[in-house]
Amino acid sequence: MADPVTRPLSEADKEMIFRKATSGFPLRFKEEIENGMSDADLKTALESVLGIFGGSGGPDQPSIAFAGTGLRIWGSWKTVNSVRDKPLFAGKRTIAMARQIYAIADPDDAQMRLY
Repeated sequence: MADPVTRPLSEADKEMIFRKATSGFPLRFKEEIENGMSDADLKTALESVLGIFGGSGGPDQPSIAFAGTGLRIWGSWKTVNSVRDKPLFAGKRTIAMARQIYAIADPDDAQMRLY
C-alpha cells in the first residue's frame, strides 16, 4: 500500500472528506433535505454548517479544512494549507456534491425526477 502522505486522494477519499466537513448537515437540516432545497437555501445551510473556519486530521486520516465563505473544503493526505492549496470543493461544486451525497432535490428544477 502506498504511503498515505504521498498517496493521491481517491474519489472515495474525497467523498469521505466532504462527509466529515459537513457531518452536522444531515441531522441539522433533515426536514429541509427531505422537502428539497433551492440553491440559495442550500448555500445558506452549508455556510452555517461549515462556519467561519474549521478542520480535522489525525493518524491515518486525511487533513481536512473548511470555510463557509465560498463553501470551500480542502483535503489532503499531507497537511492542508488553506492559503496555498486549491480546495477540493468550492461554490457550486460544493452545492452539487451536497445534492448528490445527501440526495437533495431542487424544488426550482422543472425537470421531472426519473426515479
